[in-house]
Amino acid sequence: MSKRGKKAADAVDDGENENGAAPPEAKKGKKGKEPEAPIMYEDPPDKLTSKDGRAANMKISSWNVDGLRAWVKKKGLDWVREEAPDVICLQETKCAEKALPAEITSMPEYPHKYWSGSEDKEGYSGVAMLCKTEPIKVTYGIGKEEHDKEGRVITAEFPSFFLVTAYVPNASRGLVRLDYRKTWDVDFRAYLSDLDKQKPLVLCGDLNVAHQEIDLKNPKGNRKNAGFTPEEREGFTQLLEAGFVDSFRELYPDQGFAYTFWTYMMNARSKNVGWRLDYFVLSKALLPSLCDSKIRNTAMGSDHCPITLHLAI
Repeated sequence: MSKRGKKAADAVDDGENENGAAPPEAKKGKKGKEPEAPIMYEDPPDKLTSKDGRAANMKISSWNVDGLRAWVKKKGLDWVREEAPDVICLQETKCAEKALPAEITSMPEYPHKYWSGSEDKEGYSGVAMLCKTEPIKVTYGIGKEEHDKEGRVITAEFPSFFLVTAYVPNASRGLVRLDYRKTWDVDFRAYLSDLDKQKPLVLCGDLNVAHQEIDLKNPKGNRKNAGFTPEEREGFTQLLEAGFVDSFRELYPDQGFAYTFWTYMMNARSKNVGWRLDYFVLSKALLPSLCDSKIRNTAMGSDHCPITLHLAI
């Protein structure tokens, strides 16, 4: 989510954090009680075989870096090299192509690099895709001018699937962009459904919605906040009903406390007061290829953590 620092600070003034918890209230009559230790999520060992026994041979990672240049300075590329995915997708790069750090533009591990930024606002939004092998074709946007000026989508075609990385618009503080977000959800779903008719797809990125109550620490206090409104949640439900699967929930349907975003405010990350906003969504046709869907919650460098998908293609 963009402009989080300001919005989170404003939200705290309202007694709520835009993408986090309501501040703890004083408990009357319970003096001296120790605060409960936070429940942390532990990413289990990677599963590297599909249900039908095929070995994983495609690894994709995705990370909302909350500013590419700052993320590079925070050694984000060290994690990429250690994780060594076949494709790394980045969101909220906030960096014009002319200002990209040499550390990333010259990475020999990923000779095929693709960038999309905002046309109107430099330092806003932006996505990237870095590939070890060259895709058959790469396109930008979803084919609708009203959506394609902010640098939110890159699609790469590979022999057996499409890979789409997206930074979905935030409904924003006060829900001032909620109507736009609802229009986006309809148009983006239609775009994905059209792709799915040609070959199955993987969608990854910051989808700016916590789908169910299990996907954020404080659902009760956030029902009217961006990312957890009924409209945004319903938009994601409709995407799944169109023939797609939330890969993490497919494998871990009851896993709580598994988040990918924590506001910088109020030590939210150390308390694991977070939201699951980052996803790998698959065409149902790719389910037999699914090996694992990972949340790398110990990786630092952004207010989001990276996620990784293992497929047996």
